[in-house]
Amino acid sequence: MPFILSHQILDEVLKKNGLKSNDLAGIDRLFGGADGYYWYHTLRHLCPKGQTMEWASEEALRAAVQAHEDETAAEDEMKPHQLGAEHLAAIARCLQA
Repeated sequence: MPFILSHQILDEVLKKNGLKSNDLAGIDRLFGGADGYYWYHTLRHLCPKGQTMEWASEEALRAAVQAHEDETAAEDEMKPHQLGAEHLAAIARCLQA
């Protein structure tokens, strides 16, 4: 099952769930609980504005998100967050085509 990411899709997911981009608690819940907003924001940074990204499997999606997190954390000289199963499941639900 493909997973598709774009800024438009993220905006539509929020709208569909009655959330605004500044509703941190709501986005936390939608994207897997505590730190859900963090991973939502990571997705927005992963995908360049105006472009669409697609992955064929949940594992490929996980690898791409974690690789982006690892890279940006290294740039900031910080320890990367680890994408938890609950966050991955929520992200996959939101992005499945």
